Amino acid sequence: MSVLSPSVLPMSKAAPKPRPAFRCSECGWEAVKWVGRCGECQAWGSVAEVAAAPVGRTPATPVSTKAVPIGEVSVEESTYRSSGVPELDRVLGGGLVPGAVILLAGEPGVGKSTLLLEVAAQTARYQRRALYVSGEESASQVRLRADRTGAVQPELYLAAETDLGAVLTHIEDAKPALLVVDSVQTIGAAGVDGVPGGVSQVKEVAAALVRTAKTRNITTVLIGHVTKDGTIAGPRVLEHLVDVVLHFEGDRNSRFRMVRAMKNRFGPVDEVGCFDLSSDGITAVTDPTGLFVERHQQPVSGTCVAVTMEGRRPMLAEVQALVTPSALDRPRRTTSGLDGSRVAMVLAVLQRHCGYGLAVRDIFASTVGGARLSEPASDLAVAVALASATTGDPTPPGVVAMGEIGLAGELRRVRDLPQRLAEAARLGFSVAVVPAEPGERSRLPRERRVDGMRVFELSDVRSTLEFLRLTTPVRESHLRKEDPGF
Repeated sequence: MSVLSPSVLPMSKAAPKPRPAFRCSECGWEAVKWVGRCGECQAWGSVAEVAAAPVGRTPATPVSTKAVPIGEVSVEESTYRSSGVPELDRVLGGGLVPGAVILLAGEPGVGKSTLLLEVAAQTARYQRRALYVSGEESASQVRLRADRTGAVQPELYLAAETDLGAVLTHIEDAKPALLVVDSVQTIGAAGVDGVPGGVSQVKEVAAALVRTAKTRNITTVLIGHVTKDGTIAGPRVLEHLVDVVLHFEGDRNSRFRMVRAMKNRFGPVDEVGCFDLSSDGITAVTDPTGLFVERHQQPVSGTCVAVTMEGRRPMLAEVQALVTPSALDRPRRTTSGLDGSRVAMVLAVLQRHCGYGLAVRDIFASTVGGARLSEPASDLAVAVALASATTGDPTPPGVVAMGEIGLAGELRRVRDLPQRLAEAARLGFSVAVVPAEPGERSRLPRERRVDGMRVFELSDVRSTLEFLRLTTPVRESHLRKEDPGF
């Protein structure tokens, strides 16, 4: 009988040890070694060591439902149901889907709670039970807002809770068709490290609510906070867990609000909904164009109307500009509602290719009604407004301008041009200035008719300003400062 030496004895395979990891407490970013600054959110001192879970094999477990061919899966339980707010249905692609989880994020005071309280009231009005869970306000405070906005309904249930277990108990008792949680950062889960709003807490709370929504077929809407730069607070896994991500936008100085879809598993992501927030609640705005166009009694210099696309909806917005002499070594460049970098680029093109002396003048450019124009299609309207403000000559009445400006002064085509022209014609504008086709570059305008509106196609900025008669020499009396010492 042979005896094996210790060197050839079979060695048992040791279980893999958990590898320590480092995680950011602000955004959940993980690294294999400690760093002083998070590589995702750039926060200092937020990376700490956490023990990783041991790696092992997961045994097979019984399935909840048997796999079937996709053609045999019923879709009757996942059909759209109207939320009672048409503009929100437009953004969602048709309405609320049972079992869907929606994340609505926005700045404080923009009207998120008011909007979702109205959605819950509309759901309860049609004899479908809605549960509104508030983690930021007491039940009496929510009731006061419901009285003010007319959202008191018998089937609208209200609870003020900050514990995840209590929220799940409310869901079990009420059995709602719609669940609203205000907000996900205020709900805490017992047994999970961290405070409510932390990475671990938000992950656990969101995962539990998603599981409940899917198993019980409950439409769930979560209100989320945003950071100072406008992004959703918490880990990015929150956006991956939910089905729909909506951003609620608006200016504090304006009643106009917009809901924009950033992610939508059930519909398009290029739609926006428009709302009017007042002391009586929030109402849908089906035709918001009139809010961003000023009606002048007489022609005014320094104005031009642009046609922008918000999702798939064309909207008209007026651009206003003011050009004054500057007493500073570095003249001011102030914008409101416009992209400052694009306005600077338009100013450089006007200075270099059109001969406007703007380098020593203060420039102020803004939009009417708090509209935000960020797409390049508004470049031409900004250029026309600036040229009109410089020369002092008003833009011809009834003119809209749309087109992207290149650094060489050329005009580039924009998307959805037929929809933009149709919207301008519907609102009574008679003349549109648009870029020419790439193969038809000429300094002479080419005219055509669209819905009774005269459309002129031009190739560059200089020819456009010559066509609108905004290239006359600058009148010094118009720009001269009254101070004789200037």
